Amino acid sequence: MTLKAFAVLALVALTACSTAGKEYASDAAMAAPGAHYFAEPPRSITLFTVVSVRNGSGAHSALLINASEQILFDPAGSFTHPKVPERNDVHYGMNPRMVAFYIDYHARDTHSVVEQTVTVSPQVAELIKQRVEANGAVGKAHCADSISAILKDIPGFEPVKATWFPNKLSSEFAELPGVTRRFITDATADHSHGVILVDAPKPNY
Repeated sequence: MTLKAFAVLALVALTACSTAGKEYASDAAMAAPGAHYFAEPPRSITLFTVVSVRNGSGAHSALLINASEQILFDPAGSFTHPKVPERNDVHYGMNPRMVAFYIDYHARDTHSVVEQTVTVSPQVAELIKQRVEANGAVGKAHCADSISAILKDIPGFEPVKATWFPNKLSSEFAELPGVTRRFITDATADHSHGVILVDAPKPNY
């Protein structure tokens, strides 16, 4: 790869996932009521891809894992809420209201959200959960890169290859057997989740 080509690649990648998170919730926060959410089976993995309304480019990737508990891996993301403890880009207590709030946080007049979900075995869900928890905080521009690295050798996720680009990751995730897709705009997002965050930061794409 030429120096010029690498510079272009770096510039494109830096337009997405531009916030590096290094939050590490205390043990007290992790033990607080509501800090953990245990969803009903079947176990599933959901990929969120934030896309630009203006040109369709991918701005961010995140992974919702319904395993022994439901967690959100939001690598280098800016999402936060005091009721959702975060450790190294992994958010706990992701109940349906908080998931709806996360989608609403990203779906706005400038960006839409692609939600893709695939059912997996409890063993696969738990393996992915363990991997994201062991991954550590993700640096700027590495959202799709970190997720694809976690998924690419998981049984059943063979179509997923290493990539820096959210749209590429979404396209490969779409090849998984049985995947479902939902396209969410600012107009169709659930705004009735009842979750309020004073002085909420805006996504930094």
